[in-house]
Amino acid sequence: MNPTLKLATIVLIALEISFTQVWSVNVCLIIVGLAILLGTHVRLRTLLWLTIVPLFFASSLVWSLMLRGNATNHFLLVLFTRTFVYVYLGATFTQTTTTLELTRSLEQNAKLPSKFAYGFLAAFNLFPKIRAEVATVRAAALMRGQVLHVWSPQLYFKVILTAMTWSEQLADAMTSHGYVEGAPRTYAVTVPLHLKDWLYFIGSLILVQIGLVIGLP
Repeated sequence: MNPTLKLATIVLIALEISFTQVWSVNVCLIIVGLAILLGTHVRLRTLLWLTIVPLFFASSLVWSLMLRGNATNHFLLVLFTRTFVYVYLGATFTQTTTTLELTRSLEQNAKLPSKFAYGFLAAFNLFPKIRAEVATVRAAALMRGQVLHVWSPQLYFKVILTAMTWSEQLADAMTSHGYVEGAPRTYAVTVPLHLKDWLYFIGSLILVQIGLVIGLP
């Protein structure tokens, strides 16, 4: 499925179930998400993390609401299953789509300006360097006898200054390679938008609507 339509499908479904209380649809979405994850041969460790972590938070939320005693069992079941829907649907996207595929699709199919697309891609790819820079700043502070914790503003201020320098260097590098903002561009790899992608997109939303209508009390 086209990455842009896939992302739109997941976002729309997530928004819709946020404002509805049909637990049976949530269970169906969980089953579909789990089937897709198994179909992509997701690692067992990843699948366990995707199950145990939301299980902890969903159980805590339900338990706290039960202690207050003003929530119905139906509402608790909706909240519990909704948490897993968010996690599994999000995981189906991240497990089947790379950052580069999404960026190319957003630029070509969603007409996202190229500067935003490349900025998003650069920011994502800079995460490892940012983590290394944070470690360097903390080590330099320790050598001066200063401990910078995760919540220390000095730590992030220095990293932000460094990231701003990187962004200027990246902009200069793109300009030197012939990038002109707003100029017509060709693509090394095109991301097609087929009729079947629209059919999957519309069909998925229609199935969810039918399930919500049938499942409503």
